[in-house]
Amino acid sequence: MARGRFPGMGGNMGNMMKQMQKMQKQMETMQKELEEKEVEASAGGGAVTATANGKKELIHIEIDESVVDAEDVEMLQDLVLAAVNEALRKAEDMVSSEMKKITGGLNIPGL
Repeated sequence: MARGRFPGMGGNMGNMMKQMQKMQKQMETMQKELEEKEVEASAGGGAVTATANGKKELIHIEIDESVVDAEDVEMLQDLVLAAVNEALRKAEDMVSSEMKKITGGLNIPGL
């Protein structure tokens, strides 16, 4: 076996390390960019709107006053939960999509 080569790797270890370093830098850049990106989701026909960022943090919630009813707090709670969960799901999808662009679809544990 040639020095620095592994069967089935299609290249030497040095090139693989350079590619991994490049991928790591791209991921760091992408994570900073994602912190600035936002996704929005609503429930109840827009009665409750939640906004999350690429760090998967809820950053804003808006509730239309027409759904604030002291007699039906449960409905408002359900709308808030639905909007927040959808916003966080969208944030996760956004992060996953951006990560696939960098990793080329590789399934790398922990990413």
